[in-house]
Amino acid sequence: MGTAAKPTSRAEEAVLRRIESMTDELCAFLSDLIRLPTVNPPGENYADCARFLGAKLEEFAYEVQYVPAEGRPEHTSRHPRINVVARRPGRSARPLLHFDGHFDVVPVGEGWTRDPFGGERVEGRIYGRGSADQKSGLAASFFAVEAIRREGIRLAGTVEQSGVVDEESGGFAGMAYLAEKGLVSKDRTDYVIITEPLNVDRVCLGHRGVYWFRVTTLGRIGHGSMPFFGVSAIDHMAIFLEALARELKPRLAERQSKMPVEPPGARYATLNVNAVHGGQPEFGPQTPCVADRAVAILDRRFLVEERLEDVRGEVMEILERLKREIPHFDYRFEEQMTVLPVQTSAEAPLVRTIAGAIEQVLGKPAPLIASPGTYDQKHVMRIGRVEQCVAYGPGRLELSHLPDEYCLVDDLAHGAQVMALATLRLLGLDQPARA
Repeated sequence: MGTAAKPTSRAEEAVLRRIESMTDELCAFLSDLIRLPTVNPPGENYADCARFLGAKLEEFAYEVQYVPAEGRPEHTSRHPRINVVARRPGRSARPLLHFDGHFDVVPVGEGWTRDPFGGERVEGRIYGRGSADQKSGLAASFFAVEAIRREGIRLAGTVEQSGVVDEESGGFAGMAYLAEKGLVSKDRTDYVIITEPLNVDRVCLGHRGVYWFRVTTLGRIGHGSMPFFGVSAIDHMAIFLEALARELKPRLAERQSKMPVEPPGARYATLNVNAVHGGQPEFGPQTPCVADRAVAILDRRFLVEERLEDVRGEVMEILERLKREIPHFDYRFEEQMTVLPVQTSAEAPLVRTIAGAIEQVLGKPAPLIASPGTYDQKHVMRIGRVEQCVAYGPGRLELSHLPDEYCLVDDLAHGAQVMALATLRLLGLDQPARA
């Protein structure tokens, strides 16, 4: 593909050294960011975090604006959805490179041996919820561009940074909102780097599709001592789930994508049952009743080679057949979220530039991969229509959402160096570094 690293200029060498000297400052900023528990759901401390990021960006000489997601149902007085967007103009408005990261994190969960919001730095690691996914990416992009400024280097093009909300729940009040408002769009934006944790040594071109849906089986209530007078929605849900496992899942396991999805097991179409609910509450009082309602929420990951109508049709075919074959079988089907697969060309200048920067910093060729899960690239490309968008960040994919999540200090610094080189090469210099 021709992504071999090119020799660094004197300006680039100076910026790489500058980032090395800023590592402690970079780590301290990440630790402070982790200490803001921006848990989603419900969306805690978003406004405080947006102001924290905005203050740092103002310190780093950006023009900062705060963008509340007005009109979105998630944006409430108790849990406001506040995004921050910052701009540092170059000599020209274009080309424009936009770094984006989300600052919401998933709930802590069980199994931690360290304070999940302590931001501890121990033996070359920074621990805490969001350290990998993906507050480390925000910190790296901030300091990557700041190193260029501290070296007295002016860019020919323009840099933007955004910190957005709600990526973990779909990103509709975050990046989708920015794209809908034209803040990230093909009319003003040339390149977008989303700082997701896809590993410091590789470039992520895109992701598989997502089809979330809810199936409700509808029965008839009756006394638990005389279940033959009722119709059990739970029994019918069990029949449906068994049909999926017996009929659909084996077919999906045979479908493999040509996209370079990592890990390799995610190159196949998959179906997961995210939740099942029905009957009496788990910890509620006894209710001797036949369940008249059962709900399953399902997560279908589909390939770029599959058609959405076929993905939907395979499930509907099973439901309709069961309705014909099983007495009193009835159901309701509801779509929850649909995300089409996206992928930036491996030959795009953005991809080639980041791959070359990775090879320069780490001394080895950069694999080009695709993500098993969706992230905000879908909104950048589908709503904003920006063709050159990738994910690149210092966090490690396999640590996302785990107990004792961490980011390696070396990865944090190397990620910032790669981002800095990519910025210099994509935007060009307005003037040489100072002597």
